[in-house]
Amino acid sequence: MLLPGGGIRMNSMMDDMNLIQQGQRHHLVVRELGEEIDLEIGTGDDDPSFANTPLIGGPPREPSVEDHDESKNMVMASHLPSDDQDMSKGQPVKRKKKVVKRWREEWADTYKWAYVDVKEGTARIFCSVCREYGRKHRRNPYGNEGSRNMQMSALEEHNNSLLHKEALRLQMASKDKVVADKPIYVKALMSKTAGSIVEAALKRDPHEVEFIQSVQEVVHALERVIAKNSHYVSIMERLLEPERMLVFRVPWMDDRGETHVNRGFRVQFNQALGPCRGGFRFHPSMNLSIAKFLGFEQTLKNALSPYKIGGAAGVVILIQREKVMRFCQSFMNEIYRYLGVDKDLPSEEMGVGTREMGYLFGQYRRLAGHFQGSFTGPRIFWSGSSLRTEATGYGLVFFAQLLLADLNKDFKGLRCVVSGSGKIALHVLEKLIAYGAIPITVSDSKGYLVDDEGFDYMKISFLREIKAQQRSLRDYSKTYARSKYYDEAKPWTERCDVAFPCATQNEIDQTDAINLVNSGCRMLVEGSNMPCTPDAVDFLRKANVLIAPAVAAGSGGVVAGEFELNHECNSVNWSPEDFESKLQESMKQTYQRTLKAAADFGYQKESPESLVHGAIISAFLTIAQAMTDQGCV
Repeated sequence: MLLPGGGIRMNSMMDDMNLIQQGQRHHLVVRELGEEIDLEIGTGDDDPSFANTPLIGGPPREPSVEDHDESKNMVMASHLPSDDQDMSKGQPVKRKKKVVKRWREEWADTYKWAYVDVKEGTARIFCSVCREYGRKHRRNPYGNEGSRNMQMSALEEHNNSLLHKEALRLQMASKDKVVADKPIYVKALMSKTAGSIVEAALKRDPHEVEFIQSVQEVVHALERVIAKNSHYVSIMERLLEPERMLVFRVPWMDDRGETHVNRGFRVQFNQALGPCRGGFRFHPSMNLSIAKFLGFEQTLKNALSPYKIGGAAGVVILIQREKVMRFCQSFMNEIYRYLGVDKDLPSEEMGVGTREMGYLFGQYRRLAGHFQGSFTGPRIFWSGSSLRTEATGYGLVFFAQLLLADLNKDFKGLRCVVSGSGKIALHVLEKLIAYGAIPITVSDSKGYLVDDEGFDYMKISFLREIKAQQRSLRDYSKTYARSKYYDEAKPWTERCDVAFPCATQNEIDQTDAINLVNSGCRMLVEGSNMPCTPDAVDFLRKANVLIAPAVAAGSGGVVAGEFELNHECNSVNWSPEDFESKLQESMKQTYQRTLKAAADFGYQKESPESLVHGAIISAFLTIAQAMTDQGCV
């Protein structure tokens, strides 16, 4: 018959033996499920042996003779009589417990906030939120090898902690906390001169994946131009380095009195043609590479438009969407001195709408001390033209209509797939319906919605209501039963004639391109900047899919911005009809300029890459001429 305390004593003994055996197997090669990691709990100073543990790729450390003797003594001590054990408890024990656990699937998300780094020659486990190390951050939230109930109770307690909630907020922005270098797709260029330009950009900015991708596309389009005139090599080298890059912090305080700090960027890429114009984008995935890529694309887009202005882009790593006014005011406090009608003219972009632009302009007016309507996108009753928000989406459809007209076709009866569900996507739907097309899809970050019967104006109004209330597109299917929402999927598998990617960069990869071709797509109109990955572009070109580039097709917003300034300077009251007529005329000029540049350098109109290359060539030659005239500045 067992004594009441016998079971407890035996369990304690087994725990000690398990800890000893696991401690002998201690190593830190951990990063996958099922691997082992040192979570180092216990009191006292940090163990100096922890510094000698290999972090990556090191083999498990074999237990030394001293470790074996120490383990042996500890096992023997556990078998001492209770009196001896009581005596041994009174003696100070300076050894430190190490708990080596196997990552379990239910624990994986919890440990994403921890990472290993070297501090003053010693390997430490840091907290991803506060970037600090210490016992409270290395602490194992599950305790020792206890029962399942004990572990889950500790897990629940940890998940309710403020530290873990803050970590989950960061995890929403980056699903995988272990950031791996993205592979850079390198195009095969025909000339060594063009290749040297890309190589120099790679050496200078090897980790800026999006920017390098954009550079490669531009250089590929300019190969024939560079081959004809080597002078453009030095122009291109100067163009690829932005004139000014601003990186700054955006501190703000919430209602609870807690401070938050975000990082902001503004890249004023090139002002050879005039003051910069470009959007503000608030999104969790932002970084300097994306800001540079957007600024570069905006520079080319502005140069191709009838109104010659410089290019810029501003982005902020914004995770929380509440307290937007305080955030916008703090953002403007840091950047207002670089803005102005003769310096930089910001506009709307992803995550920045009428509300945000109003807050930004209000703080700018307060700081600058004068009312200067150089911000595009605010409400009509105090600034801006009548169709500012519609301009980019409408311009895309106008440009596509010109392309179809050259092929002796029109939009009537064509099935169109559209990605995204923001301002551009919904206005594309509107104008497609006006031209008799059948738009069938929209999408968000969780999946896509398909309505085989096609959207109409009433359905678009309902979509706007859903988006305004920050509801899921899935709710649309509850009202229109014949529609269907697909989770974690893209709309490119739907049968279509024309595709309008209007969500974000690199949303179409090679698999999506194959699905588009198999679905019958013969034309792709870029609503977002650089929506296709390089291998997707190569596949679409080989499949003879006509591509209308965002540099040309997406310039409607630039045109509208200039109309706003002319409206304010000349007091011209544009009606919606007049505005749309002017927009159509400007898009026609852009289309003709693109075709002419492509023809001048030997690209046939029927070629799937003629519009892409023609748009970049025309824009580059305009910028290059201005940079040549102004000298090396």
